[in-house]
Amino acid sequence: MPNSASSSIESPQKKSGRGTPALSYSFLTPAYDFVMARIAREYAFKTRLVEQMKLQEGFRVLDLGCGTATLTIMIKKACPDMTVVGLDFDLKILAIGCAKIKRSGLDISLNCGTAVELPYPNGCFNRVVSSMMLHHLNRAEKIRALKEVFRVLKPGGELHIADFGKPKSILMRLPSIAIKYFEKASDNIEGLIPMILGHAGFGQVKETTQFATIFGPVSLYKAHKG
Repeated sequence: MPNSASSSIESPQKKSGRGTPALSYSFLTPAYDFVMARIAREYAFKTRLVEQMKLQEGFRVLDLGCGTATLTIMIKKACPDMTVVGLDFDLKILAIGCAKIKRSGLDISLNCGTAVELPYPNGCFNRVVSSMMLHHLNRAEKIRALKEVFRVLKPGGELHIADFGKPKSILMRLPSIAIKYFEKASDNIEGLIPMILGHAGFGQVKETTQFATIFGPVSLYKAHKG
C-alpha cells in the first residue's frame, strides 16, 4: 500500500532573493515537462544520475532545484524506504510538482527556498542531487550554493549533478555557444565545474559521463564530502 503523498509546499522563514525560472521565463513553466522529456533526453540522463547515487534504505536525500519533481519522484521510486525532499524557489513550478506527487501516491516533501541559503541544519543529508539548476547561477552564486550543499551533507555524503558541461565533440559546440551566452553557463561550458566543486570543499570530484542533447552536452558529476 503506497504512502500518502505530501499535499502542501513548506516555505522556510528565510529567503534570499529570486532565482531564474525553469526555461528562464515563468510563462514557459507549463511547457517545462514536455521540453525536458521530449527534447532534452531528460529520462536518459536522470536515470543514470539516480543509478550513480547508489541509494540505500534509510538515506535522507535532497533534490536541489527540484522543479516539477520528476527526478524527486524517480529517486523515491528507486528506494522507497528513504526520506526524500525537494527544494525550489519557484512556487509556480512547485505547485506542478506537488500535483505530480499526489498522483504518484508517494510520501515526498517539497520546500520553497533558495540554493544559496538552504533551510536545513548541518549534516542532515546522505545525498544531495541537482539537475539542470547550476547553470542558472553565476560563479559567486554557484560557490555559495555548493558551500551550502557541503554544509548540509553528512560526513561521507555525496553530491550528484547533471548540468551543461564542456563539449567533447564538434556537434555539441554550436548549441554550447548559445547556452553560454543566453544562460549563466560559461563556467559549465568551459569545464570549470570540477574546479568550483573543489573550491567549495568537495573532494573526489569526477565527471562520470556526458549526454548529447539538442540544447548542448549534459555532464554528470559526482563529488564527495570527506
